[in-house]
Amino acid sequence: MSGTTVTTGVGTARTTAAGRTRALARAELTLLGRARATLAAAVLVPMVMPFMLRSNLGSMDLKGTGLTAGSVLLPSSIGFSLLFAVYSSLASVYTARREELVLKRLRTGELRDLEILAGAALPSVAIGLAQCLLLTAAYGAALGVGMPEKPQLVLLGLLSAFITWPALAAVTASFSRSVEGAQIAATPLTLVSLLGSGTFIPLEMLPDGTAPFCELLPLTPVITLIRGGWTGHLSAHDTVGALVTAVAWTAIAVFAVRRWFRWEPRR
Repeated sequence: MSGTTVTTGVGTARTTAAGRTRALARAELTLLGRARATLAAAVLVPMVMPFMLRSNLGSMDLKGTGLTAGSVLLPSSIGFSLLFAVYSSLASVYTARREELVLKRLRTGELRDLEILAGAALPSVAIGLAQCLLLTAAYGAALGVGMPEKPQLVLLGLLSAFITWPALAAVTASFSRSVEGAQIAATPLTLVSLLGSGTFIPLEMLPDGTAPFCELLPLTPVITLIRGGWTGHLSAHDTVGALVTAVAWTAIAVFAVRRWFRWEPRR
């Protein structure tokens, strides 16, 4: 692990990338706690959305799809957490820190670019992960959703999501001039993902002409892997397809951050 030696008045201290990232994450968590609107959107919206989906579930004909209420609600709820607790809130965080010159000042110190971005993202990712665990426990108690049949697929889906969606948030922030602008800029991808990635409507119930396009959206492979991991009904072909799409979006998002992320205020 890379480290940096810092000379102080009482001796020499050695910092590590992990230690610097954790310190920045703690500071970011404090700032996030003060931004009540952003924190409320990250915490409350993903917890309310499943109730809206639950009310519409009765109108869905799940016969012949191999899906149950639990296998629809749980992956969809995790998708809500990724969109609102991670992507949308983090786009606002990156924009706010850039416009406040926080990112610019951090770059003048020992922190590397990846450490700055990761440290800022960790609180939002932690909130999203905590919501995923809480929702899993809640659905287990309320709907009898058991443990996943193929937990490795669930882990792969979450791992790709917690890399791709913070990166997409950074890209969105790059083209936003304010926190309000970041929320507006995040809306199109959020809406498309809600409607076409199997969150509100499972892919199995979409018209044949739209399903192939929807399978290419960045949230779709995450939902597919999580839902398939829980039910155990995902074929090898579909598993490979979802993994390839997830890796492709991760690579695209990381490349876009390296190419277009702005550290200077957009004024």
